[in-house]
Formats: sequence, structure tokens, C-alpha cells
Amino acid sequence: MTQYSLTKYFSLTALVILIDQITKLIMEAKFQFGEFKPITVFFNLVLTYNPGAAFGFLAQHDGWQRWFFTTLSLLASVFIVIYMRKSRHLPRLCLGLAFILGGAIGNLIDRVRIGRVVDFLDFYVGNSHWPAFNIADSAIFIGVAILLVDEFSKKKP
Repeated sequence: MTQYSLTKYFSLTALVILIDQITKLIMEAKFQFGEFKPITVFFNLVLTYNPGAAFGFLAQHDGWQRWFFTTLSLLASVFIVIYMRKSRHLPRLCLGLAFILGGAIGNLIDRVRIGRVVDFLDFYVGNSHWPAFNIADSAIFIGVAILLVDEFSKKKP
């Protein structure tokens, strides 16, 4: 049996984390909380923080969610690494998981570092704004999309 290396997938994970953290540090250095800069008629850069999860889920609570989501991210990351090791012969699955892992760790770093996630990508139509997000969130979305394509492209018996 051929030994499949996970090096390229973990390198992709590291690249996602690096880009995510650099962009967040740049935003925090250049912007004040709530400050925004219009880029196009449908996109702003804006510095905001999310102490909750996706779409601000549990953001209004008194701080316990920081440790809940930190623990959840750690457990998910460990699970993903174990699953990737067991599935190393499935390249598309590992690719999707590498993106998800990079995003999870990117947001985990924020939670440990400052207790909340830095968001800055703001897309909108008219006055309707999609919740702001970041590179880590984008990587998670890409990873899930790859996993869905992988699952739906499998030949069914």
C-alpha cells in the first residue's frame, strides 16, 4: 500500500492560519473598532469583533461562550487531524478538512489571544449587510463546499 503524505494539506492549513492572522493584525493596526472603508458598492472593510459563533450566535452572553467555543475548536481540530490521518488516501476529503482546520485554528487563536474573533469583511446590498466575517470563516466555508462536492460526486451503488 502506498504511503500518502499529509504534508501538503498541513502546509495549506498553516498558510490559511498565516493569511488569516496577518490580515486580522493589519485590520487591528489600521482601523478602530467600527471604522469602515468602502471598497466597492457592495463591500466594505470594517473592524468588528464577535465573541460568539457564526452570525453572532451566543454573542450576547457574559463570557462563558469564549471558553465553550475555545474548547469546541480544540476538540474539532484534534478530531480533524485524526480523521485526516485515517483518510490520507482521500485527497479531496483531506483538502476540505485542511481548509476547515486552518479556519478553526485561525479563529481559535483569536479567542485565546483576545477573547473574541476579529471580523472585517463586510458584504452588503443596499442597507442589508451580511454578517462581517474573516479569512478563517472563508476557509471553513471553502472546506465545507469541497466536502459537499466530494460527497455528492461519489458514485452510488
